[in-house]
Amino acid sequence: MKRSVVKLGSSLLLALTSIIGAVPLFGAAPSLLFNRLDVSRRLKSFQNTARRGRIESAPTLPRPVRFREDEGRGLLVDVWINDTGAYTFAVDTGAGASIISARVAREVGAKLIAGSSISIGGLSGQTSGGGREAVIRTLAIGERRNYLPAKGLVIVSEHLPPDVDGVLDPSECYQPHGFVIDFPAREMSAFDPRLTPVRRDEAPAGGAVVPWLTDGNSRRPFVTLDGGRRALVDTGSGFGLALNLNHARALGMTDLRGRERVSVHDLARGEVRAERIAPATVQIGALSLRRVPTDLLLSAPANVPILLGRDALRPFQLTFDPLHKLICFAPR
Repeated sequence: MKRSVVKLGSSLLLALTSIIGAVPLFGAAPSLLFNRLDVSRRLKSFQNTARRGRIESAPTLPRPVRFREDEGRGLLVDVWINDTGAYTFAVDTGAGASIISARVAREVGAKLIAGSSISIGGLSGQTSGGGREAVIRTLAIGERRNYLPAKGLVIVSEHLPPDVDGVLDPSECYQPHGFVIDFPAREMSAFDPRLTPVRRDEAPAGGAVVPWLTDGNSRRPFVTLDGGRRALVDTGSGFGLALNLNHARALGMTDLRGRERVSVHDLARGEVRAERIAPATVQIGALSLRRVPTDLLLSAPANVPILLGRDALRPFQLTFDPLHKLICFAPR
């Protein structure tokens, strides 16, 4: 059975590179997707103080919001930009930046930065031009006045699907707050990591607290699997545990026969073919993920990262602490 859907998030895995600066997309980086625009440096809109490891004068916590899940579009929330909306955004921890459509940019009066040009690529390895940097004044979620700390630069893209108005990366938009994505409750909330930090020695029953690793260019959350390989925690991906043949063999997977073939497309309109194979068991710290839905990526580049998508994350409440650089997996 073959189905073709447009995927948001990091199975669209955003690879951003500045055309002006002639930064290579591939280069000598170990991953196709990571030698890209340094989002944590360039998109200062989402860096509301985190100097020398300390948070200063954190803004008021936004109220919790409900999200809805759509198979083709992901975790969806209502968003207001510059007090205009509501717009439908997909929540994507693997994006590395927030993205709005060109139509939304016009409607909200986002100010395009003269001379900026961004190439957007994805899991397929293809890239497309036409992206621009733009400035927004406010970003609210769930309701018009429920403002997030994020404001300033966003990426404007001509290539978002028509039924999605933007992509919201909570690792960037909630900064300097921590945030919680509760899949069973379908709720996303914020917390002050200075007052209620995630603690390594307080793992929930049946869960785990593990280091929040990054690629050095953004806050995209990676965790270490057994064997030392990293996986991207990616709410923008509809896969389960998604990996290429080399990763599958390195993790000791032997039954690689495909049960169902899937074709997905990224923002660069490149195609990625995958097959759902036998469920796998992987270890994340003290947490053993048993019989995780597993997808073998057939046409992604060899250096694409392992993904932990929604099919793997759905049983959990995920808590992301940016101050202490920890992620808590709590089964619900």
